[in-house]
Amino acid sequence: MRYIRYRNRHLHRCRAIHSSLSSFALLVVGFGKGISPLAFHASNRSLVFASLLSLAILSHSASGQVPLDRLPALLEGQPAWRSVAQETLPAAAADKKAESKQESVESPVASAAGAPSRSENLEAEKGLSADTEPSADESTKELQALQKKFDERLKELEDQFQTQADAKKEADDAAKEKPTFELGGRIHLDYWTFPANQPGLGFLEHPFPTLPNYGDDPEDRFLFRRIRLEMQGDIPTHMLWRMQIDFNNPSIPEYKDVYLGWNELSGNHSLLVGNQKRPLGLDHLNSSRFNVFMERPLVVEAFNQDSRRIGACLYGYSDDESLNWRYGIFNLENTSATGRYTGDSLQMAGYGRLVASPSYSTDGRCYSHLAIAGAIAHPDGGDARSRVTNRNEGRFRTRPEARTDTRWLDTGPIAGANWYEILAAESIINNGPFQLTSEYMVSFLQRDSNTPGTGPDTFFHGFYIYGAYFLTGEHIAYDRTSGTLDRVKPHKNFFLADRMCGRHDGRGWGAWQIIARYDYLDLTDQDIAGGVAQNFTLGLNWHWNAYAKVQTNLIFGDIREHRPVAGFDGGNFTILGTRLNCDF
Repeated sequence: MRYIRYRNRHLHRCRAIHSSLSSFALLVVGFGKGISPLAFHASNRSLVFASLLSLAILSHSASGQVPLDRLPALLEGQPAWRSVAQETLPAAAADKKAESKQESVESPVASAAGAPSRSENLEAEKGLSADTEPSADESTKELQALQKKFDERLKELEDQFQTQADAKKEADDAAKEKPTFELGGRIHLDYWTFPANQPGLGFLEHPFPTLPNYGDDPEDRFLFRRIRLEMQGDIPTHMLWRMQIDFNNPSIPEYKDVYLGWNELSGNHSLLVGNQKRPLGLDHLNSSRFNVFMERPLVVEAFNQDSRRIGACLYGYSDDESLNWRYGIFNLENTSATGRYTGDSLQMAGYGRLVASPSYSTDGRCYSHLAIAGAIAHPDGGDARSRVTNRNEGRFRTRPEARTDTRWLDTGPIAGANWYEILAAESIINNGPFQLTSEYMVSFLQRDSNTPGTGPDTFFHGFYIYGAYFLTGEHIAYDRTSGTLDRVKPHKNFFLADRMCGRHDGRGWGAWQIIARYDYLDLTDQDIAGGVAQNFTLGLNWHWNAYAKVQTNLIFGDIREHRPVAGFDGGNFTILGTRLNCDF
């Protein structure tokens, strides 16, 4: 009877364990086949192996090799890598010892009753299970086989994970090998009026006797000073490109910056080839987005008209950014409207600029700037009156710091212009909201002795100085790697409505800056009478935010010693201009 009860209990326990094993096995198989390699990580290795080990232990418990009361110790308290056989053998020995003791007590009673003895029951039970129950060595081998399969499966998953990681890295590297693209632009909308001027200014504005407006006063005007679309990006490896098209005159669009180049060269250098700014004149090298005044100073525009030319230029700066430089070779003719230069003389010029910023505070509010720049140019030297495919570029001219139909100061093409040199010196002192800036430029021009209409060598020069002060405490930022002014960021953007529903002051007035500038330019020397001018400009800049502002300039000017037009050599004038700016 004891044997039957023992066998029934053993079979009932096996059925319960078999049901649990079926569910757990399905879970493990699902894990082995369905897990995503990307979700699998090596840190789960111990957990998975413990699960497989638990499965093996339960299977041996079902067969009687491991008692169920030993499972918690095996699953929780014992090392995962220890053989189950090492745990089950001592337990089996203890059970046999207890059974032998029980047999010694029960044997006489069993013999007296004629029932089979305990030893006989055990021998019978052993005979029943000898063919079905594995030995301890076989259990160890089975666990080792499971561990081997687990390691193989884990290695397979790790290989799949590494393959996908390598594929992602290759995709990222391939994406870096494609050129990038960025889009930007700016819009400058102007209004100009000429409230007072002397009669001579009408003949400078409309100097052509054959036209019906000959000698008429300058007219008021609304105009888009700039409608500029900008595109730029990088090209692998260590290359860049940039393109700007200006549509302020929609019938004749003009290109501005159009170049390609190489960056990250040794010594913090970049090389650009194409249409770009010549390194002469601080106010020209500043972006029109960041300039303090609406129009550039007389001398800067006269000696570097429209700034950009086709050429090659090298840019660099020191590791501590206290020095920066640029120099290159450029063609003298402006090709922004035609897109091409045609001619045998080439009209080449060399330009260079060296900048030092000996002091610069960590917050960028206080700094100093000193720079020297220069150019050596070789115009075509031909007859200024001849009709040739390329223009004589020995010429200096500018508008009166306002948008007018013609340039009121103009030497005209200088006959026999063979060489000319330009030297410039710049300085900036910025202390918080206050800035003082000045620049002086001179030009020496040599002429040949055989061109019709030629004459002696000439000397032209000019300078400007301005002061600017932020009433609201901001400062003009400065880029040390290029030696130019940078973007102004108001402490509070302009917004009249209370956006905080009364809980805080959500309104702002932007940044307010008052400015004043004095300009002087002399383009009259020897037989050349381009005019002598001086301007005094007062202005107010209202920055709504870092990307939009309103500028107002009031200009009081005087021109004299200009070559006579209808008997006038100049006159006094007053100009008022307003500009709405935004860039993106």
